[in-house]
Amino acid sequence: MKLSKVEDGRDPANLHRTLTLEMVRVTERAAIAAAEWRGKGNEKAADEAAVAAMKAELDEVAISGRIVIGEGEQFECDDLFVGQSVGQGQGPEVDIAVDPLEGVTLCAKNQPDSLVVLAMAERGGLLNVARNVYMHKIAIGAEYPPETVHIEWSATENVKALAKAKGVPISEITAIVLDRPRHGGLLEELRTAGVSVKLLSDGDIAGVIHAVNTADTGVDIYLGSGGAPEGVLAAAALRCIGGQMQGKLILDTPDKRMHAKEMGITDPNRIYDVTELAAGDVLFSATGVTDGSLTDGVRLRRGWVETSTVVMRSWSQTTRWIKARHAR
Repeated sequence: MKLSKVEDGRDPANLHRTLTLEMVRVTERAAIAAAEWRGKGNEKAADEAAVAAMKAELDEVAISGRIVIGEGEQFECDDLFVGQSVGQGQGPEVDIAVDPLEGVTLCAKNQPDSLVVLAMAERGGLLNVARNVYMHKIAIGAEYPPETVHIEWSATENVKALAKAKGVPISEITAIVLDRPRHGGLLEELRTAGVSVKLLSDGDIAGVIHAVNTADTGVDIYLGSGGAPEGVLAAAALRCIGGQMQGKLILDTPDKRMHAKEMGITDPNRIYDVTELAAGDVLFSATGVTDGSLTDGVRLRRGWVETSTVVMRSWSQTTRWIKARHAR
């Protein structure tokens, strides 16, 4: 998928522009399908609708694609499973990570920040992690010196170092954290240090992106643990927009460690940075299902449907927001 590569005699720049638009179509179609179930309390139906729509649209794209992060393993789900081939079987060989409905509970309850997310990279560019594996994560903006924060430091050490680098008191630092019982100690430590905390009910891909867009969001740092696949997807976005992130897999059972080894992860204690989670040329697309701080949600009108998508490219560091109207 490198720009220097010419596929079948076609101009590589035009090829990549085409792929960017095709990715938008994929996430748009899945978001529209999920939006039909928005607020209806049926998480399973919403997720299944998004999966079916995403798979159908992906198979129309001129790529030789392989799912490396999806809905589960081959025998755990019908579509978008790890290792499944997608696309027309011709064109660039790419690896694909998907979250057909990030924030499935948010969609079912019609709450903010439910998204359809897809990342595409050249073959071997995305870290292959299992759906049931969690990851410790920390993320800050690109404007800070390397090693300003570290995933193995305490929360207090990290926010003190960040405040020093930013030139502000700790009381002016805002952290974003998933609202989970496992983060009770983390929240207490942050608040004791004087940090303002923004809690996420779900959707930590958007949370990581917020943390590196401080000027727009007011959030300075992402801390805590969440799904490892979401960590890879967030890293793909950061490859395109800038930002620092570290991730460390939580392989806390023998089965998880064995499965990780089968997937090529030989060091269970390795700390990954952004370029190790998502390497090479990367594309990222996210379409809103419900309104959020990253995109607007799907608008279902009588004669048409409106979608809002953010699409990013690593090699040009381009971010575009695309508003589209689709006939019903």
